[in-house]
Amino acid sequence: MNRFSLAVSGAIARVTEAALGPYQTAVIRIGFAATWLLFLLREFPHRHELYGPDGPWSWDLGRQLIDLNHAFTVLMWSDGGVWFESVYLLAALSAVLLMLGWRTRTMSVLFMVGVLSLQNRSVLMGDGGDNVLHLMSVYLVFTRCGQVWSLDARRERRTAAARARGEWVADRAGPVLWGVSGLVLVASTLAGKLGEDWMLKATESGGASAPELVWTFLVSALNGPGMVPALLWSAWAVQGLWWLVGHRARSAQPRILLDVVANILHNAALLVIMVEACLIYATAGWYKIQGSRWQDGTAVYYPLHLDYFSPWPALGDLMSSSGTLVMLVTYGTVLVQVAFPFTLLNRRLKNALLALMITEHAVIAVVLGLPFFSLAMIAADAVFLPTTFLRRLGALAARARGRLFRRTGNAGPPPDRPAEPVPEHPAPAGGTRT
Repeated sequence: MNRFSLAVSGAIARVTEAALGPYQTAVIRIGFAATWLLFLLREFPHRHELYGPDGPWSWDLGRQLIDLNHAFTVLMWSDGGVWFESVYLLAALSAVLLMLGWRTRTMSVLFMVGVLSLQNRSVLMGDGGDNVLHLMSVYLVFTRCGQVWSLDARRERRTAAARARGEWVADRAGPVLWGVSGLVLVASTLAGKLGEDWMLKATESGGASAPELVWTFLVSALNGPGMVPALLWSAWAVQGLWWLVGHRARSAQPRILLDVVANILHNAALLVIMVEACLIYATAGWYKIQGSRWQDGTAVYYPLHLDYFSPWPALGDLMSSSGTLVMLVTYGTVLVQVAFPFTLLNRRLKNALLALMITEHAVIAVVLGLPFFSLAMIAADAVFLPTTFLRRLGALAARARGRLFRRTGNAGPPPDRPAEPVPEHPAPAGGTRT
């Protein structure tokens, strides 16, 4: 009983005292932001046909579908060309800033808005990689993904060093960003773009009190259509609460409590991401087992000869010329996908299968011409990468950056120390975190 109590208390302390996997979540942040950014840049000449007014899926068709499935997309707020261009550029800008780790709390929300808005506008344009990106953009909102390898972490270190020297540091960008986002939320809600069901019920309720209106909004959000608006309002309110507690609280207890809640949300989201990745591979593997072509070892041969998936026909012909190779790849793919979730408790075996899966996705990107699907899956796989490997990778990147700056004659920024991750709760009076 004592051992059980100690194990339970240790697990609770581990989940509440720190945001686990800081390097893994940083790689996920960078990976998915880079994948989305590269996709938007590649499709920039075709953006109007994919998601804009020139697409076969017209604005009226999109409006009818949104009325049925209640999916969230700000592109349904207006059918104007200027509005579409603004949303597309905002999606690209938020991806850049999230990848760099600038104001990760706010940028993760804007990143989610950009992904959901474009993908829900034209539902027939996506593939498996887009589905993964769709889900991960929501999960990232709940993570503290800017603890390492981010401009936020560097700013926190510099702020802490300045305060240690007795200097007063003020953060002006954070409150301005929070205020502007609040104005946008208020204007969108009053215009009926956000929380439309809540606005309708509030109007019908007449003289309802403020708590009743809040309760009505929460019930509407949990029913489905208001989920994303509720998430946007909640994220904005929490940001204000961080600032208020960091500047007005007379003791450290309120900030510690908020930090514990944030750690729990982060660790829960990290667990969901891991389970999601396991489900993707497990379901894909078990569905393959039921296919006759996967059973006889010839399934890989056929996509190599489809024109749609043959950017390099000669390379596809070379791989399919060996029946033994085709059979090994076919059976190996099924084996790795089915076995991977069961190897998580064995570190060495898990790392070996993880390397095989990442290699497989890299081959798919080149041979079958699916770079963004492969990048999305590799980014999802990164949640299982060992911390020691990621720290060494970060050290190599820092040294390469230092050599690059020395060659150009610029000292450049100081390399990130492989120290403990910087917590994302607001700093003491004099600064803020957005």
